[in-house]
Amino acid sequence: MPPENTAAPVHPAPDVIHNIGYRSYGGARLGRAYARRSLYSQSLRGAYGLGRSAKSKILPMLLFAVMCVPAAIVVAVAVFTKMNHLPLEYTRYAIYLQAVIGLFLAAQAPQSVSRDLRFKTVPLYFSRPIERVDYVVAKFAAMTTALFILTAAPLVILYAGALLAKLDFVDQTKGFAQGLVSVALLSLLFAGLGLVVAALTPRRGFGVAAVIAVLTISYGAVGTIQGIALNTDNTQIISWLGLFSPITLIDGVQTAFLSATTSFPGGHGPGTGAGVVYLLVLLAAVAGSYGLLTARYRKAGL
Repeated sequence: MPPENTAAPVHPAPDVIHNIGYRSYGGARLGRAYARRSLYSQSLRGAYGLGRSAKSKILPMLLFAVMCVPAAIVVAVAVFTKMNHLPLEYTRYAIYLQAVIGLFLAAQAPQSVSRDLRFKTVPLYFSRPIERVDYVVAKFAAMTTALFILTAAPLVILYAGALLAKLDFVDQTKGFAQGLVSVALLSLLFAGLGLVVAALTPRRGFGVAAVIAVLTISYGAVGTIQGIALNTDNTQIISWLGLFSPITLIDGVQTAFLSATTSFPGGHGPGTGAGVVYLLVLLAAVAGSYGLLTARYRKAGL
């Protein structure tokens, strides 16, 4: 006969509400402006690898050094040979080093936007308080600032060197100001185009290749056709062909309005009349880039 089960019956514990200390947030609510500034700061720092791994800093810092070293060499030559003018115009510097600027843009524009698309973090940004327009403005402004730092830093070196060499203050200040206006326009245009191209794909490698292709193919095609036009004496179309490449578009604007020496074949840069068209196309390209980015992020990740 089996032994009797003498264990006490188990009764379920009564329901208990535990107070684990949750309470509402009582601090300052910083809102959209703070979120936008934070995203801008984070994106700008990321363009130079700050706050990221050491490997991420190598390329942007190397390209920044490559941009600045020629300016330092020009300054050293001007000081030690006692030149009465700089051997390089402020407005020409970015044109000569356009390949470095293109590499920087190709590397950093996809880093700024492609990863957010690939890992589908965009909807997190668009949760309150930030909105789509804030995201686009912050990314656009950050890339423009990063490019402006890259292109303006060597101009500052040139200007400081010119003053150190005791060149004419008025002439150097005027040239320096014209150079800053030129690289500001270049930064706006390149940032917009680079971000639009990079935002088309979540794959960073594809974005890098696409940005390089857009810049190099357009410049190569325009330069080739301009050369053919010069050789066939169709010089009247040379200045208009510059409208179809980002770097020649900047060249045309600064030739028309900033007293720059054109790099167009045969020196056939645009005059003031054609320069107005160049300026309008440039502004339209910047505004169009912003509009395309805004449209892209209406559906991105959602």
